[in-house]
Amino acid sequence: MERRPAIAVAAPNVLMGVGMKSILEKIIPAADVELFGDFESFTEADPERFFHFFVAAQLFVTHGSFFRARRSKTILLCSGQPQPAYADMHCIDVCTNEEAIVRDILRMHHGAHRSEHIVPGAVRPEAAPLSGREAEVRRNIMEKLGIRSVAGLAIYALTAGYVDAGEL
Repeated sequence: MERRPAIAVAAPNVLMGVGMKSILEKIIPAADVELFGDFESFTEADPERFFHFFVAAQLFVTHGSFFRARRSKTILLCSGQPQPAYADMHCIDVCTNEEAIVRDILRMHHGAHRSEHIVPGAVRPEAAPLSGREAEVRRNIMEKLGIRSVAGLAIYALTAGYVDAGEL
């Protein structure tokens, strides 16, 4: 049996943790998202098996050496704009709306897999408009999956293997 990717949310604030877990489960349904209220329970769960850690700023401050050593896996959950001390870390402002958080997660995912392919001055070709039937099929797919945003569909397609990150 193939093991599903795992993502950790480490946040002592219950509302922040549950909210982030809910968002991640919606946009990455193929992943197991686990919630931890403190650093000790997080470390007992074998942190190396997680693809990413979404970590509250207060946990990052007290256990920075652990998370800085795993910088590529760590995503810092900040209240407002991140402080200059976190400039080298991936950060998400949790005081914004859900759409902005999803957009930030997608942007990080896209940048992590495409940074070596960026060509200065490259222009994307204009997409052809959808026919009525194509639009109806897409609406039906979104309804059946329970996904209401383009960002959610993009993450679903990536995690399910329907598209390559380079195609986005």
